[in-house]
Amino acid sequence: MLTAKDIMTSKVITVKPDLSVEKLAEILWENKISGVPVLDDNDTLVAVVTENDLIDQTKKIHIPSVITLLDSVFFLESGGKMEKQIKKITGSTVGDIGTEKLISVTEETPLNEIATIMAEKRVHTLPVLSGEKLVGVVGKSDIIRTVAGK
Repeated sequence: MLTAKDIMTSKVITVKPDLSVEKLAEILWENKISGVPVLDDNDTLVAVVTENDLIDQTKKIHIPSVITLLDSVFFLESGGKMEKQIKKITGSTVGDIGTEKLISVTEETPLNEIATIMAEKRVHTLPVLSGEKLVGVVGKSDIIRTVAGK
């Protein structure tokens, strides 16, 4: 069975949290990739930033529903969700818009498990770690290339 090590891209393009959103868009476009790992100054993986994070910057903000009862206002949804949306929409750096809740795989993770993670978690850029060290990335195109036998 194929594993992450067999299909991953090992020459990984990475970015730093202070990179501008505009420069990130250039990097994704010029390299025809959908996302990149974000490394801090110690080369520790701290986030992943994708095309979807850039797209989120241009979407409409969803105002949470509220009800008023006895001069009190109650939000029917989490106020934190709106706060996250505002941060993403107004963000100017990778650190502002990247996803810090990381989902990663190891070099030995089987292809079918990687595909399941991508489908169920709706993530399309998976960092591959060996311990704490970033050794590669598996993207949608890596799986498609593998299926195509290339």
